[in-house]
Amino acid sequence: MFINPEEIINNFEIRPGMVVADFGCGSGRYVLAIAKKMKGFDLPVGQAGVVYAIDIQKNLLESIKLNAEKEHLADIVDIIWADIEGKDGVKLATETVDIVVASNILFQVESKESLIREIHRVLKIGGRVALIDWSVAGMGITPKSLVTKKEAERIFIENGFLRAKEFPVGDNHYGIIFKKA
Repeated sequence: MFINPEEIINNFEIRPGMVVADFGCGSGRYVLAIAKKMKGFDLPVGQAGVVYAIDIQKNLLESIKLNAEKEHLADIVDIIWADIEGKDGVKLATETVDIVVASNILFQVESKESLIREIHRVLKIGGRVALIDWSVAGMGITPKSLVTKKEAERIFIENGFLRAKEFPVGDNHYGIIFKKA
């Protein structure tokens, strides 16, 4: 089974007015699914919330921007070209985000601790990170780059997070919600 962002985001407990940041958003499937959910709150512009699409690949961000405009979500989606591993790399203020989505990025980043510290920095106290990552090697994921669920839990907990809950994401991934302590 492949990941279905429209179903998975139900585990994130998105509410009106939230600020969500998708670190390493790639094609933007989570960004657009979350923005559609926020649009469904049927609140005035600016009150439904905002979803930041954050990636280092400008072409992917341009595609997300076009899709957001096409789907009338441009008032909710904000594009940020940034390095998610850098100190203050995502260009968001400290403690301003309610939820960070981190999907299929742990195996790609060089410094997992730097990424997690940046997630921690932008999250409000009590804010949550929805981690979705590969549980098996294959499809371009080497055994060496694979970050097991146990290893991910260790790294997040050592960097100031509490494990809140696990959620289903299919046969080849794990999903965990961590809360900023």
